[in-house]
This record gives sequence, C-alpha cells and structure tokens, in this order.
Amino acid sequence: METIDLAKDPYILRTHLGTLECRLCLTLHVNEGSYLAHTQGKKHQTNLARRAAKDNKDQQLMIQAAPAQQQVKKKVFVKIGRPGYKIIKIREPVSQRMGLLFTVSLPEIKEGERPRRRFMSAFEQRREIPNRAFQYMVLAAEPYETISFAIPSKEMVDPDEDPESTWEHWDADEKVYSCQFLFK
Repeated sequence: METIDLAKDPYILRTHLGTLECRLCLTLHVNEGSYLAHTQGKKHQTNLARRAAKDNKDQQLMIQAAPAQQQVKKKVFVKIGRPGYKIIKIREPVSQRMGLLFTVSLPEIKEGERPRRRFMSAFEQRREIPNRAFQYMVLAAEPYETISFAIPSKEMVDPDEDPESTWEHWDADEKVYSCQFLFK
C-alpha cells in the first residue's frame, strides 16, 4: 500500500462520505486497502482489458476517419468588400401588412454566380449578443463579403399562402438582387 500512489490512479474518486469509488467498475470501498485489493481482482482487471480494447478501437477509427476530412477543400477566394444595398419599408395596400424590400447591387459578382439568401435566428449568429427581438437575413455572393440585415423577429407571410407578397429576383444583366417579404 505504501508503494502505490493512489493520486495517480485515473479511476479512483473520493466521495463526500469518505469512501473511495472505482469509476471503472462503479464499486464503493470503505478504505484504501479495500480499493487496492479490488484493483488486483478479476472484475477490475477484466474492465481494464475492455477499456483498453475500446480505446484501441476508437483510436483506429479516428486514424481512418482523419484522411476523409482532409479531402474536402475549403473554398478560398479574395473578398472585395461589401455590396451596395437599399432597404425600403413597404405596406401592402389591400391587407395593410408591413414588409421590407431589399435591393442589393452586385456589379462585380463572379460570372455564373447567383446570390444566396437565408434567414437566421439571433441565436445562430456569433457576432452579437443574441436578442430574441431580431432575426437576420443573410446574403452571400462571391467575391463580396457576406452581409446580414437585422429584421424584426415577427412571423412572415408564407410564400405558399401568398406568392405575390414574398418574392426574390436576380437580374443577371443589371446584376441587382431584389427580395421582398411581408410580416403577418
């Protein structure tokens, strides 16, 4: 007992009651002598062998999985700045619903590229402290920086319900992206 240092044993846990717990086997021991006797027993040795086999198998899986991750290359391009944009508050004349119309000018967009838009909750973004009063409309187009607009976190009109109220348009000749949506 004097030659074995229990402080270096990764499986020992001292409980608040003064007992010792083997975290590998989930057994309780009243003193250090009882714990040391347990470590020499069949149950503990079997569990050690199982843990070593499991760790070895996990390590081999990690080695095999690592090359698969390296095959995916991250798209790298030089960003040229933010595009110009205009935001207009609109009101639908018939139902009096409020909405927003975005017009983004992208004169140097990559040939054959189309802008991509998505709505993001305040809790998905990592730039600002999350505020449940806002959601974000994110617009990306190479080689421009991705831009984001904070909009009220109100329920929007579903395009399937009213296709006239929510739309987006990409004018490839003028290189202008337009997007409109209404709030319920």
